[in-house]
Amino acid sequence: MINPEIERELLKEIEFNVEKEKLEDTIAIINSEIKHSIESRKSIIDYITNHRKDNLNEYRDDEDEVAEYFDHERYVLEEQFRFIDKRLKELTILASSPYFGKVNFIEEDSLEEEQIYIGRFGVTPKDTYEPIVIDWRSPVSGLFYAGKLGEASYRAPAGEIKAEILKKSQLIIKKGKLMGLFDSALDVKDEILQMVLSSNSSDKLKDIIMTIQEEQDNLIRQSYNKTLIVDGVAGSGKTTIALHRIAYLLYNFRNILGDKVLILGPNSIFMEYISTVLPSLGEVGVKQSTFTDFALSLINLDEVMSLREYMERIINGDEEFIKEVKHKGSYKYIKELDELIEDINKNYFQPEDVKFFGEVILHKEEIEKLFNYHFKTMHLFKRSKRIKRVIFTKIKDARDEKIREIEKKYKETLSKMTPEELNLHGSQLEYGRRNSIRNVIIEVIEEKKRLSWLKNEEIIDIYDKFNKDKPLIVDDLAPILYLKLKLEGITYKEDIKHVVIDEAQDYSPLQFIVIKELTKCNNFTIVGDSNQRLIPYEDRIAMSYIEEYLKLDNLERYPLNKSYRSTQEIMKYANGYLDKEEIIPLVRNGEQIVEEEIIHEEELANKIIAAIKELKDKGLETIAVICKDLNSTEYISKLIKAKMYIKTIDREDAIYSSGEIVIPSYLSKGLEFDGVIIIDEGNNSPNYSKMMYVKSTRALHNLYVFKVKIK
Repeated sequence: MINPEIERELLKEIEFNVEKEKLEDTIAIINSEIKHSIESRKSIIDYITNHRKDNLNEYRDDEDEVAEYFDHERYVLEEQFRFIDKRLKELTILASSPYFGKVNFIEEDSLEEEQIYIGRFGVTPKDTYEPIVIDWRSPVSGLFYAGKLGEASYRAPAGEIKAEILKKSQLIIKKGKLMGLFDSALDVKDEILQMVLSSNSSDKLKDIIMTIQEEQDNLIRQSYNKTLIVDGVAGSGKTTIALHRIAYLLYNFRNILGDKVLILGPNSIFMEYISTVLPSLGEVGVKQSTFTDFALSLINLDEVMSLREYMERIINGDEEFIKEVKHKGSYKYIKELDELIEDINKNYFQPEDVKFFGEVILHKEEIEKLFNYHFKTMHLFKRSKRIKRVIFTKIKDARDEKIREIEKKYKETLSKMTPEELNLHGSQLEYGRRNSIRNVIIEVIEEKKRLSWLKNEEIIDIYDKFNKDKPLIVDDLAPILYLKLKLEGITYKEDIKHVVIDEAQDYSPLQFIVIKELTKCNNFTIVGDSNQRLIPYEDRIAMSYIEEYLKLDNLERYPLNKSYRSTQEIMKYANGYLDKEEIIPLVRNGEQIVEEEIIHEEELANKIIAAIKELKDKGLETIAVICKDLNSTEYISKLIKAKMYIKTIDREDAIYSSGEIVIPSYLSKGLEFDGVIIIDEGNNSPNYSKMMYVKSTRALHNLYVFKVKIK
């Protein structure tokens, strides 16, 4: 009798060989599809080239026809090439790794077992209807991300379909070779999840689709006409969920959402960091911006305080500045702006009688009626422009009437004059006519000048007075937009159907309000971590009570307490800086935290350099020395650069991809690094604990904490 253990190994070996053959067949089909796509592209080029020659000959004497033809040709060319190039890129990616998952299942009311392979993109060979690879975003792929075997369901266009999952397999494929085959229901103990999360940060975001967890997949696949608010701990996959949700929604609802998605991130470093994720999932054309850039695109403003100066003043405890930041980020500040707007609506314009040569042509009571009754639904500054047009029309009518009187009188006088009188006085009479008309024109100009009470002041000037002419900071952008919304009725120029807001814990109520009102959007994906808010606030974090001040369709909240980023040791260390519930770390063990106290400058430099060298020797690709603020960053950078090269990230528009850097705490938010070295200067900042939480949770694998007490 065969030993059960040996029998299991034999079966595994057989299955592995079957999958190897399947992989070879799949890659052969994909390569054939690549060849076919290249040939299709060439035939399109040939067709367009020949067709152009024919059309040029046919229409060479008709320039309009030639121009119309070329417009159409360019459109066809661009559309055909866009489709083929996109497909070629997808197939080229799949040629080295066609799929990563496999599901065996039986649908309800069916006796036949089905088997699907799941990849980054779908593949259906030419002249066939059966896909050989299913796109991870398709509804049926949801079975792969279900938490366990047995009963499950997925949402298809026809409705919910129930199924029984018989088996799930994960496949590791590198450069077209099957490296590993695992049978398991996906959970946090899964070997492949461990493997991907143990890899370097540069690979992790792109490989995440094979390790998406059930709770994450549930959020990704929520309906497009729903608002999700995700408050997740560091490393819970918030950004991953947001970006993959967009990829999923665009795949399934492209006719509704295509080119109508806006992503708002915290700073340019973060936006650059995530810039390759959506393209790697086959999605391009998604608008990405920071809130500051979004606001400045709508405000004619020369200067606003940089994020660097803003955060430096907060971190270093500028009490007056912190008081201002708290106040402007409060709901109370919106009430103060509403009072200002109400006062402007009531008292800004003080109508006067409109006169022409001393005669009233429009009474102020009539103007007040236009303001308060006829055009009441319009925004005030739009109202004033409309009323100005009404007044100008009245002035024009009065002008025309006056000129008609002058012309009539002139003609009557001419008709009564003899030829001799015309000879003697005609020129003088003509001069008088022209002079009278000139006086009418001057009166028109003067009357229009007297309408200065109807002039719209610049919103910036109104806000500057309200703000007591203090330098503008990022917290002033939302109030300025709010005034422009309420007084001018501005809107965002692009058509937006879904907005993603990352690092949303840093947003004020007013920022959420203006984004919604400007975009006219009702569906949001809002992700953040309450524990990572370094910006001080008065009452509650705005994303925690958004439904109290903003009407959003179908809103649901999802807490995420499980971290997939860092090792147990790192998350346990980070937990020590939290006041409330602890983060649940993934069962991924790593090295102990290195925590040392340093009192000499030379020792600090040597320790940092030794730590960097040790991390590099372990194969780590991204290493960050995270400091408290800019002064510390510059000091540490200078200290290290005397002995080795290291890049300094000291502004929000810097670009980082890999290597070793020195960076202040506030610019590291949202990023992750294989190894982190924290420079801990002690509890000398009002938000020290949150800062230490942010800094320590940037690390994936290794964390050093150097407690600096240099004398």
